[in-house]
Amino acid sequence: MTFNALMGTSPNDDRLSRAGATARLHAVIDGHWSSDVLLRLGLRQWPDPAEPALEGHEVVALDDGGYAHSVDTGAGFVTVQFTPEPDCAPYALEHSDPPTPRWRAAVLTEGVRPDAPRPTAVAWALAEALRSEGAAFSDTEVATLWEAMPLLRRYATEDSALADWALIFRDHYVENSVGFLLAAERAGFSPQWIYALDKGDKTLRRDRVHGWFLSRGYRSATLDNSVVNGTATDEEVARARDVGADVDAFIRAARTEGRRVLMVDDGGIIALGSAHDRLVTEQPDAALELTVSGLKRISAADDMRLPVFNMARSEVKTHLAYNEIADSCVRRLRAIVPGEKFVGRRVLSLGFGTLGARIARALRAAGCRVTVVDTDTLALVRAAEEGFDTSRSARAALLRIRPFLILGTTGEDALTEADLGLLPDGVLLAGFATRDFSLLSERRVATTVTPVPGVGVRHTLPGSRSAILLGDGRSLNLFAYEGIPNRGYDAYRAATLIAAKHMCRAAATLSSGVHLGVVDEAVREAGLYDAYYETYLADTAGPAAGLVEDGGDAHA
Repeated sequence: MTFNALMGTSPNDDRLSRAGATARLHAVIDGHWSSDVLLRLGLRQWPDPAEPALEGHEVVALDDGGYAHSVDTGAGFVTVQFTPEPDCAPYALEHSDPPTPRWRAAVLTEGVRPDAPRPTAVAWALAEALRSEGAAFSDTEVATLWEAMPLLRRYATEDSALADWALIFRDHYVENSVGFLLAAERAGFSPQWIYALDKGDKTLRRDRVHGWFLSRGYRSATLDNSVVNGTATDEEVARARDVGADVDAFIRAARTEGRRVLMVDDGGIIALGSAHDRLVTEQPDAALELTVSGLKRISAADDMRLPVFNMARSEVKTHLAYNEIADSCVRRLRAIVPGEKFVGRRVLSLGFGTLGARIARALRAAGCRVTVVDTDTLALVRAAEEGFDTSRSARAALLRIRPFLILGTTGEDALTEADLGLLPDGVLLAGFATRDFSLLSERRVATTVTPVPGVGVRHTLPGSRSAILLGDGRSLNLFAYEGIPNRGYDAYRAATLIAAKHMCRAAATLSSGVHLGVVDEAVREAGLYDAYYETYLADTAGPAAGLVEDGGDAHA
């Protein structure tokens, strides 16, 4: 239906000129909306359902292909003028067909009396609702994303064991998280009993993920990782406590309805702090933990009375997911400093664990000369026997090399205050775990700070030297970036769904504590690795024309 047919107005209507110079612009918002958006958003209910209904809706077609939707508040008009944006690259990882049309919406008030607050209130409420809905992924974009994760689709089959469970999902707000929760919903979790929590990283499309979660009927909020790591401000902690209280209420409400609660967490939020001082005090009935740091928190807590599946050390994460994570780290690093030379230059890599070793190898393959530091002697032995230059400490390394780039993958303070005096002028610092360079990001040393927009923060050090902390001091591969491709995380998200289903079926029979073997067994029994190989890796093409097999060899 066209906009004019929807509202029964003439395309030549020029009534937008009614206000002249009295029009006031309140907001300009980019997004995608359908023609009936204002009616669907319930404009008649703003700002207070108890007030008289808003009347006098009209739509006017504009010469640029856009339209304007106005409503009479009784004390002035509120108008939203929609202008089509020119064709541009998709604002999503996948290219959808047909492309999702995008609009620019200008929210204005016209002819408002000075003593009439209602139009302004309506305008601001309308802008906020348009911002939320316009950010959400379109149906076409979600369908395309869903097609891009074939393994997740394969295991998103309905399981009756999930019917009486509620789900709390805390992770980064990226597109593959949309895929996972859509799969969880199709497997049997009710949308109204899904609570999504963002870890707070500045991922590229976090507003779109949040908007889509809300559009599905999920709860969605931020429980910032800085609070988990003890680096948050008092204001951030206060907001986190409000969210934690809401999560507690969600858990209690689920139990009131006879539901058990599964938490899929990236960071061990359920074990942060003492039992009486946690952000989330209500303990779920079962959990899947996705990170090593989260496992450490859970293992250190002596009051955890629930089964926990160890996804962080699982075969699927170790052998498949970390390769994709390392690839995203290197791609983001190269992209954030596109003018920088890497080939032949010295890099200092702090940490040679599961992630650090992969990044070090990738940079060496790109031509960098990589020096490795690790506090674990066995890790140093592995690095040395792979041909890396090695040192036992950052200080020892910096006394003999001048790296242009220092990487951190330790999850702990990777540099000390004494190390700062040895940093080469202009060195780049790239942290792939939140605490690596927290000495600078938390301002625990006195430095002069200058933002470098889109790149990071320059810290002026003693002796008129400087170091640039790339990104925001958190995981660089999640700074203004989408992270891992949807297909790249397809297997790990599918494995997480397999584990979640198994947990919901078996939770009553599992002992409290961390379980690893059962995760690996469930994933193998589900046939995920065979499906992964056949989907992404197997060479299924027949012999090229003119080639025949002869004893295993092909001859022209």
